[in-house]
Amino acid sequence: MEAWIDWLEWPAMVLTVVAAWCIGSQRPARRKVGFCCFIASNLLWAAWGWQAEAWALIILQFTLCVMNLRGWKKNTMMEPG
Repeated sequence: MEAWIDWLEWPAMVLTVVAAWCIGSQRPARRKVGFCCFIASNLLWAAWGWQAEAWALIILQFTLCVMNLRGWKKNTMMEPG
């Protein structure tokens, strides 16, 4: 079972890079995609960290996820409409 979970770090890394790219956009909709990617990467990193027993990584990802949810909320409040 651990063999497939070892591969989670790669999609987590790709999602993190895509998220960082999208967050830099001036378009609220694109930033929203970025926050979704960041939250998904937080979940993948936490799952990977769990099997690796990387407890500090899990705590970091939980903290970053809370910050991403805050960013999502602030971004949504800025959307026209």
